[in-house]
Amino acid sequence: MLSLVWFKRDLRVADHPALALAAAQGAVLPVYIIEPDLWAQPDASGRQWAFVAECLQALRRDLAALGQPLILREGDAVEVLARLHAKHRFAQIVSHEETGNGWSYARDLRVAAWARDKGLPWVEVPQSGVIRRLVSRDGWAERRNRFMAQPLAEIAALQPVTEGTGALPSARSLRLAEDPCPYRQQGGRAAGMLALESFTSTRGQSYRSAMSSPLAAERACSRLSPYLAFGALSGREVVQDIAREKEARRGQGHWRANLRSFDSRLAWRDHFMQKLEDQPALETRALHSAMEGLHPSVTDAVRLQAWQAGETGLPFVDACMRYLRATGWINFRMRAMLQAIASYHLWLDWRVTGLHLARLFTDYEPGIHWSQVQMQSGTTGINALRIYDPVKQGHDQDPKGQFIRRWVPELAPIPDSFVHEPWKWPQARQVLAGRYPEPVIDPAAAARAARAEIARRRHQAGFHTESARVVARHGSRKAAPVGPRARQGPVTQMMLDL
Repeated sequence: MLSLVWFKRDLRVADHPALALAAAQGAVLPVYIIEPDLWAQPDASGRQWAFVAECLQALRRDLAALGQPLILREGDAVEVLARLHAKHRFAQIVSHEETGNGWSYARDLRVAAWARDKGLPWVEVPQSGVIRRLVSRDGWAERRNRFMAQPLAEIAALQPVTEGTGALPSARSLRLAEDPCPYRQQGGRAAGMLALESFTSTRGQSYRSAMSSPLAAERACSRLSPYLAFGALSGREVVQDIAREKEARRGQGHWRANLRSFDSRLAWRDHFMQKLEDQPALETRALHSAMEGLHPSVTDAVRLQAWQAGETGLPFVDACMRYLRATGWINFRMRAMLQAIASYHLWLDWRVTGLHLARLFTDYEPGIHWSQVQMQSGTTGINALRIYDPVKQGHDQDPKGQFIRRWVPELAPIPDSFVHEPWKWPQARQVLAGRYPEPVIDPAAAARAARAEIARRRHQAGFHTESARVVARHGSRKAAPVGPRARQGPVTQMMLDL
């Protein structure tokens, strides 16, 4: 039997249940569809395509080594599948379940309708701990952990099929805007495996203590997130690798504690992806209805531009944004701060700022991203407010201003005692005039105003009743499989310091 295996966010051959299932039944057409409409979406970017293109090149080599190279086709998914079916009459489509954005969900509905019309089975299998059509969160953690403990899927060889392989388009041909990202991570499975090995052998030993500061997190965090987001590595193989490392390091309490902490975040990764799987509207509507319309419907263009450019006049915030623009990655605490500053201090709508951050993240994963954007914007109704003080964060995470001076070189002449609040330096206007802006808001006053408005909404009739329904539907901290000895803390810190 000939099967078409549709690759999406699963760009590997190792531990690929969909490919293994199809290969066990006969010949395989391994296809990746480059969809211009997908790359035209407002959460897509050139840096993401560059990473995916490198993953596709590596996947093509790996599939060729098994006997059948990757087939690339560009166009609408239904039209591409229809042309391939007319030529090869494959008996089924096999793919992994995908928790993507609203566009990919709608596209899958169209593909499913076309397949039904053709009488063509479409078999979707899980590749993570996310569970389709989940009725209740009760028992979710146990089901997720059972999946992660299953043996990895293996493929020995593929039967060759005669079909042209196709070419990779350029970012320009996909009409993606120029997106310079000079320090972006390289795509492909080999780069992902190298990051995993270096993390478990050396870099991870300071994971817990170093993950919060952008000075140290670049090395101490695993840096696996883009490889997991686009499937160059499977979550299951990483979980099992971490389990082996924990076992091998018996007696090394410090190392094991760091590995346990990382393992808990892998579990939280699935927990938050499950939230979007259960309620796709998270991408566009506030989780708690009382928080809909929290921010003005008309965006303050001046504040938005300042935040996007790293020119808010808040040095640590600007340094983090410029770092993110140049690298495509930043540690989770700083991601949370960037979103919180936009939502609380600048009072910008989370849908607008969330899309900007999505484009900047090479490791953009919709299921995690939109849950976290809402958590850091106060719209869930079930999480404690975390309104970051941008000045305090700078003092805590970059006490000597090293990170600030590297990414905001305009502040090089500022004395150490004023680098986090240059507007307080008596000579600031004279030295910085035309080079670095004054703050676009008073951070203390803006935080007070945001806290007061959210408190007002939380005291409205029926607020807590709906909050209880949200918890029942999506689960709380207790629903996620965080180990008993893992580092505990606010839910906003238990996330993706990957």
